[in-house]
Amino acid sequence: MTKKDATELHAKVEFWDNLEEVHAVMLMIESSGQHPQPMAPQLDPDSNTIWFFTNRESDLFGALATSELARLIFVGKNHNYHASVSGSIRENKNADKVNEYWNPVIAAWFDGGKDDPNMTLLQMDCAEAIIWASSGNPIKFAWEIAKANLKNDDPDMGTRTIIRF
Repeated sequence: MTKKDATELHAKVEFWDNLEEVHAVMLMIESSGQHPQPMAPQLDPDSNTIWFFTNRESDLFGALATSELARLIFVGKNHNYHASVSGSIRENKNADKVNEYWNPVIAAWFDGGKDDPNMTLLQMDCAEAIIWASSGNPIKFAWEIAKANLKNDDPDMGTRTIIRF
C-alpha cells in the first residue's frame, strides 16, 4: 500500500505514525507574529494531544499571552508526507507527563532537571490537520511532471486529506 493509499484509508493512524518518526516539528502560537520554532513533540495519540517541554522565559511561552491557538508543521521522515496541524495550546505542568516524557535529551536543556523552575510543559490539543501525501516514488514524480508538461495539465502528486480530531 502506498503512502497515498494509506493516508486516504487510515488518515489518523498514518498521521500519528508519521509524526512519531520525526524528532522536531515547527511550532508557532497563532497571531503572535513570531516565526515557528523547532520543538520536540511528545505524543499522546489516544487523547489527540501533543506535549512540548519549554522554558518559561522563552519567546514561545511568552506568546501564549497573545493566543491560545497553535500551529504545528512537519515533513515526514521520507519527505512524502507534509502536515499542518492546528489546535489549542496551554501550559500544563502535569507531573505525570513530565515523568512519562522526561529523557536525557530534554534534561540537557534544563540545568535544574525536572525541578527546574523555568521548565514547563505545553499541551496542544489537536483540532484539525491538513495532510499532503504522495507515493514518494521518484520515477512516478518524473512521469507525472513529464505527462503534465506534454498535456498542459496539472501533475498528480498525491492526495490532500483533512483530519478533524
